[in-house]
Amino acid sequence: MTQIDFYHLQQKTLEDVLPILLEKAYKLKQNILIKVGTEERVEFLNAHLWSFEESSFLPHGSKKDGFANQQPIWLTSGDDNPNQAKYLFLVDGAKISLENLSAFERVFNIFDDNNQQAVQEARQFWKDLKSASLSVNYWKQDENGKWIKAG
Repeated sequence: MTQIDFYHLQQKTLEDVLPILLEKAYKLKQNILIKVGTEERVEFLNAHLWSFEESSFLPHGSKKDGFANQQPIWLTSGDDNPNQAKYLFLVDGAKISLENLSAFERVFNIFDDNNQQAVQEARQFWKDLKSASLSVNYWKQDENGKWIKAG
């Protein structure tokens, strides 16, 4: 069964948090798909992941880079999964249908508390998942930005 985790950004930005979560997931040696709300943000995050920290390396790419099936981390705004990822990160309002969830072992739904539309969409997604009898976890940040499991 797919493990679905909601990450509620309250202290740090997506740009701060995403690379950290990706590093942890990448160490588990699973291919990762990052589904982004818009193609413009795909390319922004693609560039950001190359430069977020000098000492870090996250091999990744997007449609602009090509070689999708060879990328351990793939960024897209579409429904494609060319690297056969088992981990899915949903960011910037990206969505997935309930029918397509089973293709992934883990789903990380990251949403920003400063965006009320994102919060409402996350609540609706949570309700939809619960109605489908799927198991979900809720993580929020403490005052220092550390993740605490709250549900």
